Amino acid sequence: MTVAADAARQPARPAQTWLAIWAAALAATLVVFLARDSIAWAVKYPASAVVPVADWISVVMTWLKVNLSWLTRSITAVLGVPLNFALDLLAKGFKVGSGAAAVELPRLSWVGVCAAAFFAGRAFGGWKLGALAGGLFLYIALFGKWTSAMLTLGLIAIAVPFCIVTGLLLGIWAWRRPWAEKLFVVPALDLMQTIPTFAYLIPMLLLFGNSPVSAMIATAIFATPPMVRATMLGLSRVPTEINEFSEMAGCTARQKLWRVLLPSARPTLMVGVNQVIMLALNMVIIASMIGAGGLGYDVLLALRALKVGEAMEAGLAIVALAIALDRLSQAAARRQSQQHGEINEGQAFWLRNPNLTLALVILAATTLLGLAIPFFDDVPKAITFTTAPAWKAAVSWITVNFFDAIEAFRVFLILYVLNPVRAFCEGFPWLGAVFLLGLAGYQLGGARLAALVAALTAFCAVTGLWEKTMATVYLCGISVVIACLIGIPLGLAASRSDRFEKIITPIIDTLQVLPSFCFIIPVVMLFRVGDVTAMIATVAFAVVPAIRYTNHGIRQVSPQLIEAAVVSGCTRRQTFWRVQLPLALPEIMLGINQTILMALAMIIICAMIGTRDLGQEVFIALSKADSGRGIVAGLAIAFIGIIADRLFNAWSARARARLG
Repeated sequence: MTVAADAARQPARPAQTWLAIWAAALAATLVVFLARDSIAWAVKYPASAVVPVADWISVVMTWLKVNLSWLTRSITAVLGVPLNFALDLLAKGFKVGSGAAAVELPRLSWVGVCAAAFFAGRAFGGWKLGALAGGLFLYIALFGKWTSAMLTLGLIAIAVPFCIVTGLLLGIWAWRRPWAEKLFVVPALDLMQTIPTFAYLIPMLLLFGNSPVSAMIATAIFATPPMVRATMLGLSRVPTEINEFSEMAGCTARQKLWRVLLPSARPTLMVGVNQVIMLALNMVIIASMIGAGGLGYDVLLALRALKVGEAMEAGLAIVALAIALDRLSQAAARRQSQQHGEINEGQAFWLRNPNLTLALVILAATTLLGLAIPFFDDVPKAITFTTAPAWKAAVSWITVNFFDAIEAFRVFLILYVLNPVRAFCEGFPWLGAVFLLGLAGYQLGGARLAALVAALTAFCAVTGLWEKTMATVYLCGISVVIACLIGIPLGLAASRSDRFEKIITPIIDTLQVLPSFCFIIPVVMLFRVGDVTAMIATVAFAVVPAIRYTNHGIRQVSPQLIEAAVVSGCTRRQTFWRVQLPLALPEIMLGINQTILMALAMIIICAMIGTRDLGQEVFIALSKADSGRGIVAGLAIAFIGIIADRLFNAWSARARARLG
């Protein structure tokens, strides 16, 4: 039984009854807090009762490392072959032979790759997209980030196909076996998508060492879930008529799947491919900490040295690569959907794919020219330039001229917003939190949801991470509230004005493709390290779902209902507040849910800039290769996300049931 079904079947109690229950529960929690001196164990979980889950996991991981080293070495060797080939092809060049007889072959020419990006864009979306894609790759080259960008692209080129194939097969299996989807696949996907990215690095570092292969495996695991979900969703949405027609035509089960159902689900599958590419890019950047190298490593080094100019340049190169891959994958999805069934198999390859043929010819020609002309082999330093001094000068100017205002704003947030909320959260009784969240779960989804929420909350306490958990909750909560206060009004404005929607849509599209690192850099420049910087970066990163889902929720209200309200004599304001907004409430709540999950993911990354929460635990574990400590902290973070997701989904299900 799903959360939505539990919520729909939960017997309704009078509002007065629930109000009395909540009043009693809050009063009991307050009594526990006031009596904290006599029942300290109910407020702060006693250290003597901490369950050593981290130690148990460390023992298991050590055993795996010792006894399965042959397996990890074999996996590293197998995966290293295509990965090293991609890195050599794009970034390093090839070395054939050894000693004096060794011959060095060049990597793909940067001129050819830029041209290939242009022709790919032209094939999928016309001249405008071609100019955008080619221009973004040229931008990376001219700013001297070509080798780093190609290292990042090489990892993505191997990780993404692996994610797509694995996700497709798992999605097909889950779609064919509903029991497997319910018992195994969906819970695993929920856990994989809520565990913070850094937590993936720790077991990979322990089992596979500090190498690009470790980074690729972590990236593949992190980026696969969207493809699984897209496959299940796409196959479930194939019209029944198509399924019945394939059976009437005499197709076998395999023919029906590969020749009818999957092609019919192609638009949804391509959305999953797009999401895989974006998540893989984000993870590859973070995986620079365990040997991935590339643009993420450039950002990491610059941030550690507080070189804001270099960090901004590397960050902008990440943005350029992300936008190029995002636009190309989206255009490819639309193109595949439009051309399905229109390909003439009788034509020659070069006639059916003129842009691809031309791109391959230019790539081969420029790479061969690189053997004789250095210009084609590597980007000449004479044509590269840097804006790092300009960024540094701009930050210095802002700091000098607006230091008082920035500092006053920062101090105000710390003294009157962050510190009071943090003190409240860290002093909140763990037993009260378990009880109150369990009560919320029971009210929204029944006994099963109550038990799940209470158990996950208790895990954070019994593992000795309660204070770190509440520090994470406090910063995440403040960021989500501010993001919603900004995003929901903007979404409402976009839903009521087509002109405003056209203005804000490109902005939120750009924010959505920016890797998380890029939100930290400009804020660190102005506000230095600390909780204020983490909060501002998190709000900027998490505000997009609040805007997008609010706008979509208002616009998807049935026109017939709006016409009925107008015929009934409602003004435009009354129609909005009494018809559109209530009916859009489930969508808006879903946007808030996604905002919470994105804020949680960003706050963990903000541990790089001085926050003291569960993210710090993961970072410490990563630096010490302490797998148990890191995995337990990662699970605690994941459980916060799962609790928020389950409660909001149940709340949304009840709202939908109430609205019919």
